[in-house]
Amino acid sequence: MLKKITSPEEFFGFQMGSDRKMARWDKIVEYFMLLEKQSDKIKVINMGPSTEGNPFLLVIISSPDNLANLEHFKEVNAKISDPRGLLEEEIEDLIAEGKVVICHSMSLHQSEIGGTQMAPELIYDLVTRKDEETLRILDNVIGLMVPCFNPDGQIAVTDWYNKCLGTEYEGCPLPWLGSWRAAADALMLNMIESQYIAKILYQDWHPQVHADHHHFGSYGPRLFIPPHCEPIRPFVDPLILRELSWYGAQMAYKLEEAGRTGVISDAMFPFWGSFNFHWIGNFHNIATVLTESASANLATPMYIHSSQLRGGGSTLRGFAHYKPQTNFPNPWPGGWWRLRDIVDDMKIAAWTLLDMAARNKITILRNAYLKGKRQTERGAEGKPKAYAIPTFQHDPLTATKLIEKLLIQGIEIKRAKKEFIADGLTYPKGTYIVFLSQPKMGLIKNLLGRTLFPDDAWSRESDGTPITPYEAATDTMAEFMGVRVDSIENHFKGDFEVITEYERPTGKIVGMSKIGYVFDGRLNDSFKATNILLSKGVKVLRIDESLNLEDAFFPSGSFVASAGSEDFLKEIAQDCGIGFHALENELEVKFHEIKKTRIAIYKHYYGGNANEGWNRLLLERFEFPYVTIKDEEINNGNLTEKHDIIILPGALITDEKLEEKYARAGRSIPKYPPEYCGGIGKEGVENLKKFVEAGGTLVTFTGACQFAIEKIGLHVYNVLEDLKPKEFFCPGSTLKAKIDNSHTLAFGMPKKALILFSNSPAFNIVPSESNEDYEIIIKYPESDILESGWLIGEEKIANKAAMILAKQGKGKVILIGFRVQHRAQTHGTFKLLFNSLLN
Repeated sequence: MLKKITSPEEFFGFQMGSDRKMARWDKIVEYFMLLEKQSDKIKVINMGPSTEGNPFLLVIISSPDNLANLEHFKEVNAKISDPRGLLEEEIEDLIAEGKVVICHSMSLHQSEIGGTQMAPELIYDLVTRKDEETLRILDNVIGLMVPCFNPDGQIAVTDWYNKCLGTEYEGCPLPWLGSWRAAADALMLNMIESQYIAKILYQDWHPQVHADHHHFGSYGPRLFIPPHCEPIRPFVDPLILRELSWYGAQMAYKLEEAGRTGVISDAMFPFWGSFNFHWIGNFHNIATVLTESASANLATPMYIHSSQLRGGGSTLRGFAHYKPQTNFPNPWPGGWWRLRDIVDDMKIAAWTLLDMAARNKITILRNAYLKGKRQTERGAEGKPKAYAIPTFQHDPLTATKLIEKLLIQGIEIKRAKKEFIADGLTYPKGTYIVFLSQPKMGLIKNLLGRTLFPDDAWSRESDGTPITPYEAATDTMAEFMGVRVDSIENHFKGDFEVITEYERPTGKIVGMSKIGYVFDGRLNDSFKATNILLSKGVKVLRIDESLNLEDAFFPSGSFVASAGSEDFLKEIAQDCGIGFHALENELEVKFHEIKKTRIAIYKHYYGGNANEGWNRLLLERFEFPYVTIKDEEINNGNLTEKHDIIILPGALITDEKLEEKYARAGRSIPKYPPEYCGGIGKEGVENLKKFVEAGGTLVTFTGACQFAIEKIGLHVYNVLEDLKPKEFFCPGSTLKAKIDNSHTLAFGMPKKALILFSNSPAFNIVPSESNEDYEIIIKYPESDILESGWLIGEEKIANKAAMILAKQGKGKVILIGFRVQHRAQTHGTFKLLFNSLLN
């Protein structure tokens, strides 16, 4: 007798997407576990705990026979995706026996709840329907479902929504970050959730399609589906673009057939987007389908007048107005918009992909083979031939982290077994080589090579005004990390071995000492070591001048751990890869002692502060102790009693600033409970000034620098403040910078480095009677400033300051105008922040 399979409506007590109803993640997990017991067409895998310890699920749906042979189909798919070394007839056999693998991931951002609410219903239909279409899907497709990309955020939002339900605040967004933003983490894979997804997509399964379901604003189209619009990012296989158009056309047809209105494609979202999961997958030769549904007020219906619906604007490429056009033939007329509408749209889109895959199995699998084959051929025939990552690096431990991240992306890396010569340079044994003759050639070029955003008709308005790229104009991983990567243009020979697993470096203690042990200040991980030692009560010094030992050189800014700490040093050497050198004699160079500092990070409400979240992640990774402070504590004062350093990690949002932000978007501020409103008031501004004057340090990034300049009263101005985009424009690009690494704030940095500039300020110091109180740590060169991305008006920042130390009373303000810790990705500039926290 067949087991009865429980429907979502029976289990949760309501239809998914019902007004004012949200299923919480723990109950959704419970439901999937129940389905696994009731059906032989579903397998539930707990990938492990999320950041906050909640289950991260992969749900696999297919026929019972397919589920019994998953490991075999993984192997088949891997060979089809990387066909190097296989004969044509072998490939044909693999295509014949293989299954199309489609991965759906839902609700990455915490407030984008529709996908996770849709998933139980989609999966229930797949395991219960008996029609020919469903059976064909189960036979020919292995469906991978990640029902919630962000379990921690989902739980936080659900609890917040239920808390506000029935009050005047019902449906308002969560005022803080329920979790760190995993969306922007596909490049560096810092979050455990991102690592789970990367393992599914790039290591285990190599799916042919990845559909990532999102939400966007409420006052435009109801649903975006592929294809994307211009411009395109280079080096993708053309079949990817054709596939996205193919899938998108069928999705649009099925949505129209179902009577769904307001569907748009080929607009708004360019194919050159930042390397989030819904873009980077295309360069893994996975057709990555992005859907974006219009948001309601979480699970509360939202009424929208037809006059409020809009198109136009430079960020809405291909969507000049809210009227019918070929890519938007049936506009939604307005009215009530509900979570159930989102569930319906997403479900139709998701089902369409599964049905297409089932009907076109051979074509899709052959395309997967062709993409891998052709990209490998392009890499072999084109230039460069390879990228070399030499053993000599400014920060060799960070270079090994680059290797780790490339391996997680599924990129093949080789290592030289002996010395070799390429392009006239001799590379030693141990040099890492990434050859372009592999299926992920396009990804490699974007991560390791210089990339320039197209400045053409697709990226400018008719009057020449530049159109802002989607988040970033470059995602050059090596440049962000400050790792030297050499482009090798010509053929070369050598003896190389494939690296299959990341080998974590380990350090050691060299010698024994009754004085202390010195370790290199150029290593980011030396700051982690220092924080661990301080937490153990070990005395740590920092040398202010370079130190030459008999067998090693240590630049200014290196650290010295006191003798007697050898047991701690052994543990740290194993954990961090740090090497410790014994001192035979007392230090004859200048030094100062590192003291513990009381660090606070400002956290504002109104939807949280992504920069604050990434800053917390970074500080925790490198063992910096900190506390979070909010508006109330700053407004109440007495800050010096508790804190030595206060970090303002991004643009501050006060009521005044927030009103401006929402007015520009044509919206009013969401109504939050009063305890989540206010921002830093006049009293808070005065208290921050008192904090600095009494000896505190205020560290500001990007937009927060202007707050410090204005409110603290610094003799500094932003030279870019009043310039129009046609005069100066630089979105998410790496720029060259000159570093004064003799200054304590730049200890451990090279004299020249790359920084990530994204609509950032650049500074001049105003002449005054206190010129001596201002020090320039970093400035831009005179010319040739752009490395990767897009820069208009380089002369506007030539010789201007990027980082300034301003003394004020007994304290100081540190202005860091660029993204020093952007999403915990910019390893090459981490030390500038770390130094600011040790002084």
